[in-house]
Amino acid sequence: MKQFRILLVDDEERILNFLRVKLTAMGYGVLTASNGLEAIEQAQSQEPDLIVLDVVMPKMGGLETLRQLRTFTSVPVIFLSGQDASAQKTAGLSLGADDYLAKPFSPDELVARIEAIKRRLSPDGRLKVTEPLQIGDLTIDFNKRLILVKGEQVHLTRIEWLLLAELANNIGRLITYEDLLTKVWGLEYRDDVKLLRTWISRLRNKIEKGSTTSPLIRTLAKTGYFIDKPSS
Repeated sequence: MKQFRILLVDDEERILNFLRVKLTAMGYGVLTASNGLEAIEQAQSQEPDLIVLDVVMPKMGGLETLRQLRTFTSVPVIFLSGQDASAQKTAGLSLGADDYLAKPFSPDELVARIEAIKRRLSPDGRLKVTEPLQIGDLTIDFNKRLILVKGEQVHLTRIEWLLLAELANNIGRLITYEDLLTKVWGLEYRDDVKLLRTWISRLRNKIEKGSTTSPLIRTLAKTGYFIDKPSS
């Protein structure tokens, strides 16, 4: 089995060394970078399976690093920051980070987050395959993982795809916040409604932009989300 490789990006050598030892002992392959420029070079040349990215670093900070990473890869990213957790979390998630941990953090908590993302990447967690689905201006091809809006292809990140596929595979049915968080992120995330709302907002901006049938994703306040069945 191919070794799961993690790129650790932090300007604090002490943190890099500690996490390298811990993750290596757990069987992970570990790459390191001390700033954003090195991280981009490593991501391009080594193609890690996951990146743990500090927000505040010299030469290039974590937010700009993620912005550049998302121009060529959808690799999962976990943000680390010692700054204002709420503001940094919102900014990171808006740019496409998969998860967020505020410093100081428990190494065991980081490992749990990594394991949760790893489970989502497992082929065993694939959603059921169905025939292409047409909902107004939106076309979803499950086999090809292809999304079209008014005939134009739209790129979705892995999280956005999982959310849309889960809602579309349950079209006409309400999915509660807790169920959607559990199915897409894992049981440990079932109460993180803010995380879910951020990603649903990102997804809506992509699939409902310019649509004549928006909103495609509907909200039942304080409960969950659903997609209406197409009118016959």
